[in-house]
Amino acid sequence: MDMTDARPTPAPSNASDADDRRADQGRARRRPVELAVVVPTYNERDNIQPLYELLCAALGDVQWEMVVVDDDSPDGTAALIRDMSQKNANVRVLQRLGRRGLSTAVIEGMLATSAQYLAVIDADMQHDETKLAEMLRILRSGEVDIAVGSRFVDGGGVGDWAADRVQMSRIATRVAKLVLKSDLSDPMSGFFMIRRDAFEEAMRNLSGEGYKILLDIFASSKTPLRFREVPYRFRNRVHGESKVDTLVLWEYLALIVDKLFGKYVPARLILFSMIGASGVVVHFAAFSLSFFAASLSFLAAQTIATFVAMTTNYTINNILTYRDKRRKGASFVTGLLAFYLICGIGVVGNVGVSNALYNRDVKWWLATIAGIAIGVIWNYSASSIFIWDKKR
Repeated sequence: MDMTDARPTPAPSNASDADDRRADQGRARRRPVELAVVVPTYNERDNIQPLYELLCAALGDVQWEMVVVDDDSPDGTAALIRDMSQKNANVRVLQRLGRRGLSTAVIEGMLATSAQYLAVIDADMQHDETKLAEMLRILRSGEVDIAVGSRFVDGGGVGDWAADRVQMSRIATRVAKLVLKSDLSDPMSGFFMIRRDAFEEAMRNLSGEGYKILLDIFASSKTPLRFREVPYRFRNRVHGESKVDTLVLWEYLALIVDKLFGKYVPARLILFSMIGASGVVVHFAAFSLSFFAASLSFLAAQTIATFVAMTTNYTINNILTYRDKRRKGASFVTGLLAFYLICGIGVVGNVGVSNALYNRDVKWWLATIAGIAIGVIWNYSASSIFIWDKKR
C-alpha cells in the first residue's frame, strides 16, 4: 500500500518564525494593559457592576483591566464577575478558596496582572474612582512611586464618620509612625496607585497581615517611597455591609508587631504568647471560684482551672491569632482536643527542662523562664502545624 499521502505535514522550517507570527497576532488583537485596578471582595455582588461602570467612565481611553480577588463570597460575587468577563474583556476574577484577608488578596491581584501601574480600590464605592486618572498622570510623570488617596489633606474628608471613629483613625495613624519611613498623612488609606517596580521592590518583605496593605508596602520597601497624596472625600456605602469590626484593630496590631519584630520573631508567636499570658489571669480566676467559692479540692480546682485556661486560650487564638485559618463547627471541637494534647506535652517539656536546669545549679528564676519558653515555643509550633495549618 502506498502510504505517501499518510505522511504528516512537515513542520515549518523555522519554528521560531511561527512563534513570532503567533505573538504578533496576539499583540494585534489586544493592546498591552497599562493599569490594573485590583478590587478585593467578600459579599459585594450588588456593588461590582455599578463599580465597573464608574471605572469605565473615570478611565476613558486608558487601557485598563479590573482584577477582582474574591474570597469565595457566599453571595455569588465570583460567579457574577465571570459572567461580566464574558461580555467585558477587561474584567476577570481570582476566586480564593479556604483563606481570607484584604492584604493578601491585594498582593495576589497585583501579582496576577502584567500592568505597569497597579491601583487598589474598595468594591463598596466609598473611594472616589474619579481620582484614578489623576493618580495615573502623576505616576506617568515618573516623579513619584505611589499616589495615595488621602482623607486628611486639604480637600479630603471622612464624610459622616462618628467622632469616635475619627479619633480611632488618628490614634492608628500615630501608631503607624512607629514603622513608617515616610510622613504620610493617611497611612490607613486603602485607595492608592503604585508603580509595578516599586511594588516588586517591597513585595517579598510584605507581611500580608490585616487590612492595611498601604502601610505594609511603605514599611516593607527597602528604600523610602516617593509619594504624592491626592485628596478625596470618603463616601457612604450604598449596598452590603461594612467589613470593619473590632477584630480589624487586632489585625492592625498584628501588622505593627510584624513590622517591628518580624525579622526576629514571628508576629503570630508574639500574639500567641500575649494570649497565653492572659490565660494566667483566667487560670487564677477559675481556680479561685472552684477552690474558694465552690469548696472543691485543690486538685479538682487546679484541674478545672487548667482546662478553662486552655479552652479560653484556644478560642481566642482561633478568633484572633489565626483568624484567617479559623476552625468552625466540628473542626473547632477536634482542634480543641488537639490543643489539649499539645498543651499537655508542652507542660511536660516545661517542667522537664526547668527541673533539669535547676538540678544543674541554674538559678530558679532562669530555669523557670527557660521552661516557659520551651512550653510556649512547642505550643505555638505544634498548634500552627497540627491545628491551624489549612494544608492539612
